[in-house]
Amino acid sequence: MQRCILAAAMAAALSTAVQANNESLEEVTIIGSREAAQNLAGSGSVVDFEQIQIESANDINQLLKTVPGIYILEEDGYGLRPNIGIRAATSERSSKITLMEDGVLIAPAPYSNPAAYYFPTAMRMHSIEVLKGAPLLRYGPQTTGGVINMVSTPIPDENTGAVNFAYGENAEVDTLANYGGRAGAFGYLVETAQRRSDGFKDIDRSGSDTGYDIEDYLVKLSWEGARQSLLFKGQYSQETSDETYLGLTDDDFNRDEDRRYGLSEPDEMDNDHHGYNLVYRREFSDSIDMSVTGYYNEFSRNWFKLNGGGKFVDAANAGDDFARGVLDGSQDIEGLEYKHNNRDYESKGVELNFDMAFGKHQLALGGRVHRDEMDRFQRRDYYDQVDGELFYVSTTAPTGSNNREEKADAVSLWAVDSWQVTDAFNLNLAMRYEDVESQRKEWANPQRTELGGRRDNDNDELLPGASFTYDLGDSWQLLAGVHEGFSPLGGGARENEDPETSTNWEAGIRYRGSWFVEAIGFYSDFDNKTENCSDASPCSDGSTTGTFNTGKAEIYGVEVQAGSQLQLADFVVPVDLMYTYTDATVSEDNLEQGVRDGDKLAAIPENTFSLRLGLETAMGWNNYMVAKYTDEMCMNVGCNNGGTRFDRSEDIFVVDYISRYAINDAALVFLKVQNLFDQQDIVSRQPDGARPNKPRTASLGVEYRF
Repeated sequence: MQRCILAAAMAAALSTAVQANNESLEEVTIIGSREAAQNLAGSGSVVDFEQIQIESANDINQLLKTVPGIYILEEDGYGLRPNIGIRAATSERSSKITLMEDGVLIAPAPYSNPAAYYFPTAMRMHSIEVLKGAPLLRYGPQTTGGVINMVSTPIPDENTGAVNFAYGENAEVDTLANYGGRAGAFGYLVETAQRRSDGFKDIDRSGSDTGYDIEDYLVKLSWEGARQSLLFKGQYSQETSDETYLGLTDDDFNRDEDRRYGLSEPDEMDNDHHGYNLVYRREFSDSIDMSVTGYYNEFSRNWFKLNGGGKFVDAANAGDDFARGVLDGSQDIEGLEYKHNNRDYESKGVELNFDMAFGKHQLALGGRVHRDEMDRFQRRDYYDQVDGELFYVSTTAPTGSNNREEKADAVSLWAVDSWQVTDAFNLNLAMRYEDVESQRKEWANPQRTELGGRRDNDNDELLPGASFTYDLGDSWQLLAGVHEGFSPLGGGARENEDPETSTNWEAGIRYRGSWFVEAIGFYSDFDNKTENCSDASPCSDGSTTGTFNTGKAEIYGVEVQAGSQLQLADFVVPVDLMYTYTDATVSEDNLEQGVRDGDKLAAIPENTFSLRLGLETAMGWNNYMVAKYTDEMCMNVGCNNGGTRFDRSEDIFVVDYISRYAINDAALVFLKVQNLFDQQDIVSRQPDGARPNKPRTASLGVEYRF
């Protein structure tokens, strides 16, 4: 508590010298618009409503592949549980980045268990914001690579509604419907997203689906008075998906990318999420605003699936006939373990913000008290495979790591200041303080009367940052910044373990004219680069719990983006390009952990590229192409030094096509073809074998507004 008081005093002392960009003072949006992103004293991008609508987007992975500095490790072809990395924050189940919805932490347990087994439904989002560089210190806890904030549908200014419906191959159905408006001081919005698919994979000796059913419901209520307002949001969703961790051997992948082994037939994910936010805003004067946000999120999931199937895939890749027979179903085997990966998460907190304008300074001061926890109770079922069929044998009750509780208590404080020193020079200073206490209890018996083990960790970090922009005339702008990055260890941390910390630099130049062009170089220096270990993203040493510390590491690269709207006769041609180059390696031998200087880090591609190109006509018939390229990636640290083809993914180039025709001002029909050239490659080998991207899939849809 003394540290909290000290940090509060420091924040107050820095209040005349520490601030953030005005666009980052909002509590729902952290950037606002594409135009605002192009003026940040840092780097950022906004996937706006127009892009989401044009691309008929339902997969967060495909949207974010058009954003510089983001790395996507695909898993299921649908983006149900994304693996997103940003710059130096690697992509293991998106646990190294700060995820928010409407400015509120949305990972299941952001401090103790941040792995994103829950992710908001992308198709109900109004925009998606990505913030990098020193200004991200306003948000946290993950402050190394970047922040993603998903902005949900806003309450409309007048009574109006919309329906978006699409039907595609594999019985893929997507429906988004909402209605809302205002009556005097009160506003409201109701919305639902409904998604289903039979899936694009076929299971050996089975007629079962490999798709999903998702229901998502949202309610917003607002009240606005003189200089004050209230906003309530309630959300509920549930998902059943026939997803597995079991991939394929390379030989089987080359014969049929969309095959699934019969061993995976029972695998199924069931989850539900509900969350509530209440935001009170008070305007004390024209220069001082306050907001208080209370939030509560609860997530429960049970992913029943084959445990340890990767050992059969690895053995078969190495030529083992027995393992190949087990996968094919021609070899009988006893004691196959299927685990009920059953966990309950809770996350809650209160956040206070003051936004102030004094002369040339725009100040943001705030703090958050947060608690989250995870309860894991995972029994194991055992099956025998006989003549290609699975037969239940027995169940083992949970003990040890399968029967545990983890929790974290955190206090965060921040002070950020945007200082317009001159008309051309804007200086941003930031300070963030994080105090995190975590705990893990393992139980030796299912009744939880006998403690089997306990871990505790307590650490605090003071994270400074500074950045600036300098205008070189009306069209050109310089930017640069540096900040300290932090990633909490999670609920499984031991007493003497230190969190991941880094020093992160960026510098670049912007041009704003008929084209917008931006080029930014970035560099991150780690004393202790860590991986978060899980079944979904095993660490490079094979661990599936805790963390793996590879020691010192360096990540550097360059991000380039350019965009314009060209006029060709009667046609408008929107063009947006993105390119990212990244070099990510261990920078010092760490023989204890088995890594050496020069070993490439996992899940970071060297090159990514995207091109969005349109042809818009006056008659309302518009056509668009979105092309995306991702380089091969190491699946484990050091695949460049002695690794084999089984240690890396394949590079992939995919083109999507969208055609839209406006019937009238209220109605529009569209055709979308994903993966137009039906290019499928090994996009990942984690967790248990080679996995493909989604094949060519066509859908027809209609949008109607009333």
